[in-house]
Amino acid sequence: MISNNGTSGSAAPTAAPLGANGHAHRFEEVESVTIRFAGDSGDGMQLAGTQFTNTSALAGNDVATFPDFPAEIRAPAGTLAGVSGFQVHFAATDIHTPGDDLDALVAMNPAALKTNLRDLKPGGILILNTDGFESSDLKKAAYKTNPLDDGSLKGYKIIRVPVTKLTREAVKECGLTPREQDRCKNFFALGLVYWMYERSLETTLRWVREKFKKPEQLPTMEANTKSLKAGYNYGETVEVMPVQYKVGKAKIAPGTYRKITGNEAIVLGLVAATQLANKPLIYASYPITPASSVLEGLAELRRYGVKTFQAEDEIAAVGVAIGASYGGAVGVTGTSGPGVCLKSEGIGLAVMTELPLIIVDVQRGGPSTGLPTKTEQADLLQAMFGRNGECPVAILAAQTPSDCFDIAFEAVRIATRFMCPVFLLSDGYIANGSEPWKIPVIADLPRLEVKNATQPNSDGWTGTGHESGAEGEGGGAGKFLPYRRDELLARPWAIPGTPGLEHRIGGIEKQDVTGNVNYEPANHEHMVKTRAQKIENIALTIPDLAIHGDADANLLVIGWGGTYGSITTAVERTRRRGLKVAQAHLRHLNPMPKNTGDVLKKFKKILVPELNSGQLSWLLRAKYLAPAEGLNKIQGRPFLVSEIEAAIEKALA
Repeated sequence: MISNNGTSGSAAPTAAPLGANGHAHRFEEVESVTIRFAGDSGDGMQLAGTQFTNTSALAGNDVATFPDFPAEIRAPAGTLAGVSGFQVHFAATDIHTPGDDLDALVAMNPAALKTNLRDLKPGGILILNTDGFESSDLKKAAYKTNPLDDGSLKGYKIIRVPVTKLTREAVKECGLTPREQDRCKNFFALGLVYWMYERSLETTLRWVREKFKKPEQLPTMEANTKSLKAGYNYGETVEVMPVQYKVGKAKIAPGTYRKITGNEAIVLGLVAATQLANKPLIYASYPITPASSVLEGLAELRRYGVKTFQAEDEIAAVGVAIGASYGGAVGVTGTSGPGVCLKSEGIGLAVMTELPLIIVDVQRGGPSTGLPTKTEQADLLQAMFGRNGECPVAILAAQTPSDCFDIAFEAVRIATRFMCPVFLLSDGYIANGSEPWKIPVIADLPRLEVKNATQPNSDGWTGTGHESGAEGEGGGAGKFLPYRRDELLARPWAIPGTPGLEHRIGGIEKQDVTGNVNYEPANHEHMVKTRAQKIENIALTIPDLAIHGDADANLLVIGWGGTYGSITTAVERTRRRGLKVAQAHLRHLNPMPKNTGDVLKKFKKILVPELNSGQLSWLLRAKYLAPAEGLNKIQGRPFLVSEIEAAIEKALA
């Protein structure tokens, strides 16, 4: 049995119909398969992977994906830096990750082979486009000898296919140029893989018909159709592929599902939340990988009262979002780590003025421009402390692509209820990865009641002891006090132009309650502590931190963000082997759930897997004096389940 962890079990070969050449193929049932399409960035590997994912989802499998893009806009063709990959894990059981070791690798050229072969399990299937292994291609990939001939691939099941030649032959009558013909080879490879894993062609054929339906596109539609079918028929006829693999349907809860990426889920979550809150949504950002598709997705939803603004820089973007919130909309700005640095003063202004602001931070690796297309949990400490002065904000982190919908909803709730900035942390792995998402029933979504001030609130107020000159400047009956707080210390949200609610706002320290400019030492300290306590009060409205697994275990594995799938799978596997281990995952990072300290005290050992140098570990040790030990990876790639399994076993040894 092929599975993502490389373990083997009993397969179930069954008789199959005769192929076109008269030879019988065998079906072999497997529980799960992990496959990666890899080639040059112009080879259409992302499209092939996406189509395979859609088809597998409609076939009833649980799926998880991991697209991997080159950082360069267009690296030289055939070079190591220009390799693009798309990994799909599909299964008949519930899965949490896009898989560890590959069961099959499709490599369109030597560069794709060299950069991805290390992930293919011993004995795995290796489909190679032999037409891409000319001497010039080998040189670009820094191969001294041809791996097709030097015996270095003898540990794998190699399927040599002249993909380029066969594609050209299949589409030669479609009237395309040679360059256009070669752009169809991804569909030939896709058709071959469809045959290998008993996938239907219909979903992709329907997509081709809808995509290329204009009269001038008909030759392209015909060529892609013929190429896809040619690849499928090749698998059906050649004797080097006697086995088809079958992955059964997964058991999932009834409902209507769609495939969704993290960025798509953020878009839908923001729009759904603001619609239910009866508030306009204004999203302002500067294009930055891997957050740009949030802007693109929201721009298509104008009919829901969404306004998008592509700013000239990050500073302008956060300024527009703050202005939108001041005007009564839900202001959102999106970026990645480098953009957060530029937005920091603006975020501080939102803290000082106490306006709702949501900062979507789709994290990527490295300082400066770093690794634009690679994933990393790089910005937790920046979100926590990356501003001048005492400047606390709420911080949330999505744990899966579909969870981005719920986290976006929660960000809108907290921002509007507590009148504060909220960081929504995602990362490149979550943003571009996909999984099935059960479309929620609108009636089941949380109701967001956002109240704006409509009348003065002074009620004869005469001061609280931290104000100077309040009677003459803001006190007395019939006045509006913009910083008079409710039981959770949130101030009222007044829409400009509302009669009787005129008030001052700005970045200078405020007098308590009145909002007037104030430099008194005691007032400043009081306001700093009040703003901090308001953020802490968010913990009164969020769920406790839950423990999964063995409550009496000595080891707790705790994480945040996109490590959820790898941690969950590793804990499940080690528990099945009889090890006692518990798991907790933080979605609210500031404030953390109110029982976090009590949870940490229950365990003698705490393991914190993070895609950074140990930022959550540092926070847990500093705040709770917890014996947190980091498992850190900073390679621009997510954790393998096996890496966390090994760390658990070591901790319990």
